[in-house]
Amino acid sequence: MPSALESPEGGEEDILRYEEVEGDSVSPMDLSELLKEGTKESHDRAENTQFVKDFLKGRIKKELFKLATVALHFTYSALEEEMDRNKDNPVFAPLYFPVELHRREALAKDLKYFYGEDWKEKIQCSEATQQYVDRIHHVGQHEPELLVAHAYTRYMGDLSGGQVLKKVAQRALKLPSTEEGIQFYVFDNISNAQQFKQLYRARMNALDFDKNTKERIVEEANKAFRFNMQVFDELDKIGRSLAEEAQDGGFPVHDGKGDIRKCPYYADKLGTAGPGCPFHTAVGLARQPLVQLVLAACVAVAAGAAAWYIL
Repeated sequence: MPSALESPEGGEEDILRYEEVEGDSVSPMDLSELLKEGTKESHDRAENTQFVKDFLKGRIKKELFKLATVALHFTYSALEEEMDRNKDNPVFAPLYFPVELHRREALAKDLKYFYGEDWKEKIQCSEATQQYVDRIHHVGQHEPELLVAHAYTRYMGDLSGGQVLKKVAQRALKLPSTEEGIQFYVFDNISNAQQFKQLYRARMNALDFDKNTKERIVEEANKAFRFNMQVFDELDKIGRSLAEEAQDGGFPVHDGKGDIRKCPYYADKLGTAGPGCPFHTAVGLARQPLVQLVLAACVAVAAGAAAWYIL
């Protein structure tokens, strides 16, 4: 479950586009404009990753959504740790909005909903996410002016296209209308998202950066997109390996292929894992002589009924 990196003004097909707010007075040399123009190619690539396209179509498995939430938890924990570190640094301080923007507490609520009270013991940082996290920490500690690129890329997207993803996830995963599991997308302390984004861009444009620093920030924003795309690709690979979930939200059923121990219903030899796999249980029953006799009788009745209907 990523946050959208960008947002649409129009349809969902342009989910990764930040909308422009009417009344914005911008210059071609404003940092917000440089970021917009300088990351267009990255936008196109990100919005065409398979994970994002599937998500927008509502084809998101619950287990994969949970893993995406885990990735967001580690990413935002790193980002907000470095933002806290630099809250008084003039190269970042004007963009420090912990009450309005910070996502760590919201993500903790979502992980508690999906994994239970001991969620911290059940999650781990993936390889792609760890690379993203390491870069954020490096930037925050050694090049804090570049932290602007990471904050802008994430939070402006959360307030924009992220709101579309919220609705898609809630509908596709049949999540409660009370918004459990999608607290990440809920910004209780922002009453008007468009006005806040306008304020954020104005604050960013007012930062006293020279041309070279602005170019480095644009370059870092492109890196942020690449890190996100690597996480998307990683999630997509995991998604392809997951068993298909039942359409009604039921449990996945083992198809009889591969290692039976990977079946969620598999009961080990000691009988401690609960009921057996439905697939193998059905196969076992079908081999019983009495069951075979009953099945044969049913087939005969069905054939007779079909013949009668045709006549």
